[in-house]
Amino acid sequence: MDTQYVGQPVPRTVHGLARAKISDGKSVTVTIPPDTTVTAGEFVLLDGFLGVAVQSVKTGADETKELVLTIEQAEYETDQISASQNFVKGTAIYWNASTKKFTETAAGNRPAGRVTNGKDANNVIWFLLGPQLEPIPTTGG
Repeated sequence: MDTQYVGQPVPRTVHGLARAKISDGKSVTVTIPPDTTVTAGEFVLLDGFLGVAVQSVKTGADETKELVLTIEQAEYETDQISASQNFVKGTAIYWNASTKKFTETAAGNRPAGRVTNGKDANNVIWFLLGPQLEPIPTTGG
């Protein structure tokens, strides 16, 4: 739509945008399935998002609830790891949905981030949470 304003030295075209920024993308609301317990401060994978639960929630047999996850690409500390693995600085880590722990094993697990401070005596690591993108499967050929 061309709109001219009084006193405007150069003609301009004004475009009405139908979309706007919703948030900074540091958190997302997800749905907790029935018969699930989520504890605040723990990492969970829900609705395709891996992040830290900001509150504790428990659902019953025929009940779902919403939960806010922090998904900001930032450095986090966790003991939700496969304790038998090394987790040295620089190691790529993955989320094992079965054990609900981070692992160094890529096969069958979701990419999660990279270790920034290796595993200590208490089985705690620091890591950078990666983007909320899963690799696109490729087919042979």
